[in-house]
Formats: sequence, C-alpha cells, structure tokens
Amino acid sequence: MKKQKNYPLYEVTKFNDFKEVLDIAVKEDGDNFAFKYKDSVNSDIVHEITYKQFRNDTFYLGTALKNKNLSHLHIACVGENSYEYVVAYLTMLNSDGVFVPIDRELPMTDIINVLNDSDSEVVFYSKAFENQFKDNINKLPNIKLFIGFERAEDEGIFLSYNKFIKEGEQLYNNGDISYVNITPVKQEMKLLVYTSGTTGMAKGVMLSLHNLCSLIYYGLQISTVYDTCLSVLPYHHTYESVCGLLVSIHMHATICINDKLRNVLKNLQLFKPSYIYLVPAFAESFYKKINASIVEQGKEKVFKNMIKVSNNLRNVGIDMRKTFFKSIHESFGGRLRKIVCGGAPIRPEIGQFFDDIGISLVNGYGITECSPLVSVNRDKFNDFNTAGVKVPCIDIKIDNVNEDGQGEICVKGDSVMIGYYKNESETAKVLIDGWFYTGDYGNLNEHGQLAITGRKKNLIVLSNGKNIYPEEIENYIMSIPYVSEVVVYAIKDTNGEESALCAEAYLNDEMLNEMQITTPLENLKKDISSVCRMLPPYKQIQKIILRKEEFDKTTSKKIKRGNIIKNY
Repeated sequence: MKKQKNYPLYEVTKFNDFKEVLDIAVKEDGDNFAFKYKDSVNSDIVHEITYKQFRNDTFYLGTALKNKNLSHLHIACVGENSYEYVVAYLTMLNSDGVFVPIDRELPMTDIINVLNDSDSEVVFYSKAFENQFKDNINKLPNIKLFIGFERAEDEGIFLSYNKFIKEGEQLYNNGDISYVNITPVKQEMKLLVYTSGTTGMAKGVMLSLHNLCSLIYYGLQISTVYDTCLSVLPYHHTYESVCGLLVSIHMHATICINDKLRNVLKNLQLFKPSYIYLVPAFAESFYKKINASIVEQGKEKVFKNMIKVSNNLRNVGIDMRKTFFKSIHESFGGRLRKIVCGGAPIRPEIGQFFDDIGISLVNGYGITECSPLVSVNRDKFNDFNTAGVKVPCIDIKIDNVNEDGQGEICVKGDSVMIGYYKNESETAKVLIDGWFYTGDYGNLNEHGQLAITGRKKNLIVLSNGKNIYPEEIENYIMSIPYVSEVVVYAIKDTNGEESALCAEAYLNDEMLNEMQITTPLENLKKDISSVCRMLPPYKQIQKIILRKEEFDKTTSKKIKRGNIIKNY
C-alpha cells in the first residue's frame, strides 16, 4: 500500500450561527430530506421531513416558547432519540436560552438532581418519564411546564407537544416573528451538558454558541461526511448531537434516526447510509461477527487471498474492494463509505480490516469539555494507531512527559468549554491559563497525529516504579474472538503495593460454543499469553478471573472500573 500523506483542508461554507446554517440548507437544499424515521406505532411507515419543513418546525416551536416568555430559560430534554427531540434542540440553539440534554438512562433521582442543578424551568420529555415526573413534582419546584412529545392533550402543567407547536405555527403564520428575530449571543452558554462521571455528581459542562460553531466549521475541514447517515448514538451525548447532528445538517445530509439498538443492522439495510458515527464497541462487534461468519463458512484462506490481491491492485490504482467484498457491503446496506469512531481508542487491526474491505474507519478523540472533538483521522491520512490530527481551531500540548514520552493531553482554543456550571473550584482544577487538562494521557507523533495511551485516573504504578496504562493491554486481550469485555487492574501484595496485573474478563458463550472451547479459563490463559507476548515482562498478566455477568457500566457504556479493583 502506498504511504499516506496529509492533504489540504476541505472547504467549508462559513456561518455565524445555526439560524444561518438552516437558512443556507433551505436555500440550497430545501426540498431535500433532512430526516427519515420509522413511525412509532407502525414501523413499516417511514416519515420523511424536508429541510424546509424542519426549519419551519423550529420556527413554530420557538414562536410558541417566545409567546409564553420561555425561550430565554434553561430548557431540558429527556427521552429517546426522535425527530421531536432534534426540533427542540435546534430551536433552543437558535433562541436566547440554554438547552440541557439529560441522559435518559439515569435513575430518576439523578435526573431530578440535574434538572435542579441546571436551573431548568421547562422539560421536553418522552412518554416513559411522565409518571415519574408526576410522582416527583414536589421535588422539582422550578419547573413551569412539562411538554410531552407523545401527549395528546394538555393536563395542568403537562402539555402536548403537538398542540404546543400547532399554537406556535398559528402565531407565526399570523405574523409573529419575535422568535425568528432573536440573535443568540455567540460567547454565552448555549448548551449545558452533564458528564456521565463514574463517581459522584456529574458536572455541568458549559458550551457556548461560539464553541459549537467553531467545532462544526473547523471539524469539517479535516473530516467530511456524505449524503446519508444512520443516527444511532444517544442525543444527550455531544458526540452524536454535535459531531453527528450539527455536522450532518450543515452538510445538508439526510439523517435517518435509528429506533432501537437491536435494529441497527436492519436499519442499515433499510436506510442505506453512506456514513455512521459509532463507539468502538459497535465496530468491534461488526468485526467479530463478520470474522465469525467467514470462519463458519470455512473461507478464511480465500478471504485473506482476496485481501492480498485487492491491496496489490490498489497499489497500481485499481480499487476492486466493493466487488470483491460485495456481500459484506450489502450487509451494511450497500452504500456505507465511512464509519467514524469515537469514545475510546480502536484496535488497529479493526481499522485495517475495514480499510481492506473498502469502508473507511476513522478513529477520533474527544471530550465533552472540548465540544467534543479534539482530533480525528482523515480518510486518506489514516493511522489506525492514532486518533488523528487536531481540529484546526485548537492547540494541543503534552504536559509532564514521562520517560516513555507520554504525558497529559491539554487543549486550548475556540472549542474549549466556558467552564463547569456553578462550580468554580472544579473549573479551576482543569482550566489553567486557558489550557484544558483532559485527564487523558498520550503523545503526538512526528506527523502531528495524537495517540491516546489511557486515562490518568486508570494509571497503574507498580511497586518497581513502572507505569502501566491498562487500556493498552486490554486492547490486546480484546483481539481474542470470544472475549466480550475485559478490565486489567493491579494486584496488591501483603504490603498493599501494586505488584502484578490481573485480567478480569466476560466471555461470549455463543462464540465459545462455535469455537468448541470447553475449558475457557485454560484457553484464555494460553491466548492472553500469545497476544501479549510482545509486551515487556512487567506488562504480562499474572492472574485471570472469569466473570459470569457483564461489567457494570455508565450510561455512556463505559465500564465502571472503580467498582472492580480488588485487593489480594
């Protein structure tokens, strides 16, 4: 394969705010579909919404809010991904208020805490939360209105979204342009996102309109998207709500809303997207399913030969990947060109696999406090061992570099948050002289690509002074086909010092059966020894524990490591 080099930035249409983004979309592609989604009652029906209709819906909802003197407030939203959720989101981005997305998987006590801490006064919600809100109304003294997406009629302060937006439509059509005339202030908070921390109360990250606009404009200069996406990840995460939704809207793409996680493969077939945003666990799952299918059919040798022939042809300018691997492409809908992965580093062999079959898999790195993108690989400058090049509107420095060349990743620039809401002490810990200290370790290579080593809080320091990032070893172990989840942590000796490493794993029973493995612990010991053979002695696993259940996870599907660490 020819060595890749970085190349000029993509040209991106400039804009001042997301009102202008919608205006440009309507002017250039007003009759193009902005959204497609299945009907909630009859999944055989697919609704199609044009950009013109989408912008109008934000006008109607905003006019209703403005008419009731609500548009300047902190307005929260909790519920499943839906078209109505996106209308509420863009309506608030273009208002004089603040949008507060809430993780729908949080316990109600935490949802109540977030609503109160964020000073929210209106809540958009899906049906699943209505009874809980009614039962806890006395704990939410600041909430003026609850607006239910599925509610048919008004009942006290519980209003019907459909009736509410119809009121706004009537007002707008009668000449009320009070909402449309709002000019949001770019440097003020526009999005208040609560992080899904694994310990203690989550912090509210304050992102300004300037943060969000900068991220979209400059992010698209290094990583472009195409005409249709499948929107899978939850909208309370900035990865999907900013990198997914706002990027797609500015590119006038059609956003197809996935209804249920178990339907992802089915919806890839239905909507036939050209790109998709995922977390590495999805890509890992796709990779293992495809490989399992190849093994089951006894085609490993044929597949490897096809890759070799395909790559030789690519070296002379002939790309036959869509033909050679047609059946795999058809399983993704037939049009998938790009998978963007974020949330954690991805194993290099997975990136190489997708590249070999003709789907560009690019890994990026981000954090909510940076709106969230920090770096991303480029389609034609893609190093699977890194998280790519920085977004042009920021600077990166590596602080307090150790003997292995690793240090804390620090970010400064237009997409870095204002701070934590009502929490100056926590803000002061991470924002120092304009630099945001991410708490992640990594390094920049000679090409300016960022490699992520692991989380600062997960760092293991052995009694011999050696530093170990458990994520590195976990990546090796995850290459074992029947390993579903693994956590590596230190074993403490009788003196309480971290002296050796333990791997605790949850295995895939279905894969064990397919591979006819009857002694999983013995097999795992042998396979871990094999995949980790290139690591130095102090990084070798000394103890293995098999779990009967999956690990506890945060709502963003990250394993709660603090619940696992044991003393021995």
